[in-house]
Amino acid sequence: MHAKKRLVATAMATAACLGAYAVPAAAASGSDNEVSRGVTIPSFYNPPAELPAANGTLIRTEPLPLDLSLPGLDGPLPGKATRLMYRTTDSNGKPAAVTGAYIEPSAAWSGSGPRPLVAFASGTMGQGDQCAPSLALQHPLQINSGTVSVGYEDLAIYRLLAKGVAVALTDYVGLGATDRLHTYVNRVDEAHAVLDAARAAHTVPGASIGPESRVGLYGYSEGGGATAAAAELQSSYAPDVHLSGTYAGAPPADLTTVMKGIDGSALAGALGWSINGFLQSDPALAGFADTQINAAGKAALADLSTMCVGDAVFGYGFRKSSSWTTSGKPISDVIAAAPEVQAVLDAQRIGKLKPSGPVRVATGVADDIVVHSQVRQLAVDWCDKGANVTYKPLRLPNLGDRTLINHLTPAIADQGSAISWLSDRLAGKPTTSNCATMPFQP
Repeated sequence: MHAKKRLVATAMATAACLGAYAVPAAAASGSDNEVSRGVTIPSFYNPPAELPAANGTLIRTEPLPLDLSLPGLDGPLPGKATRLMYRTTDSNGKPAAVTGAYIEPSAAWSGSGPRPLVAFASGTMGQGDQCAPSLALQHPLQINSGTVSVGYEDLAIYRLLAKGVAVALTDYVGLGATDRLHTYVNRVDEAHAVLDAARAAHTVPGASIGPESRVGLYGYSEGGGATAAAAELQSSYAPDVHLSGTYAGAPPADLTTVMKGIDGSALAGALGWSINGFLQSDPALAGFADTQINAAGKAALADLSTMCVGDAVFGYGFRKSSSWTTSGKPISDVIAAAPEVQAVLDAQRIGKLKPSGPVRVATGVADDIVVHSQVRQLAVDWCDKGANVTYKPLRLPNLGDRTLINHLTPAIADQGSAISWLSDRLAGKPTTSNCATMPFQP
């Protein structure tokens, strides 16, 4: 077990260590390989002790073999992939190494202007390093006795590549990179990781994108929150990124509401990932965890810290957080009674800033996991700020409360339309906001 995972397990098993999550980068440098739930993480993912000064700077690259690839006249189909590690800045203002991938498409770009780039933010994959989206490109289906990881985002990525769009995929802070835990749904960490992936892509050897290439953002679920936050922070954090459009599908914009939707659902384990991430980002919350989370909860948090989505569904699906708290109340009620913790969630709210460029916000009306109402509210908040918003509510049948189906089905149903909308923005085509229709939209 890697030093990071030993520390996490110890921290969650003993209250005295609950705040000591982060491992200095130096502790993860070197050639030793982490083994996470029986999966060996390549040494590439170990950050060095010293990081570059500028955000978006490449730290290292290597060829990334795509599992689903075919030979073609103009190179491998759908493209040539490069594994990346690059620098970003986390929510505490500290440098962090992030891994990911850049894929140079074999298909030509037929739109106006130079080949564009999409910074792709994956939906929820888990918190174990074996769940990293870049590893899912290499191993779309990873199953052993300890973990189940599925590269379900590969289809959307390949559809973008087929249009001749270059793709920069981020693994987010701490997912893949072995020096810390993934800071799940931390809007600043994720936004910075997305925007710095776009910056890093421009310096990948052999990349055909250039300074004038238009940039789009694509994400659903966790990825939708990441792209929504990135669109809000682009003007202040990365004004050099030429943002032409953002797709934010089912974004968890209001974590207080989303936590209630996740609790007791098939994805109940995601509560553990968010708690783990915020304990790492804000060690001052350790006292709250010590007094409010019971022994079973602490053991679950340690267990979940190395899990992928499949593991969490099988191991913690439909669990209620009340079994993790010392009071026997749901974690949302416990947080609401603790102003200092509620303030942490409130600071994660997306919708307080005007996003840059046009945005397309999609939500399944029947989605009860990343609750539909808070996605609609994000669109309303952005409309009130004068943003160019295309709001798309997907009226699909209820296929099973709390089962994840109502959350996953809209991602598939809307994928083609979302990619077409984003491709039009990358081609420089204008779009008109439908904010005026919001009072009549579900």
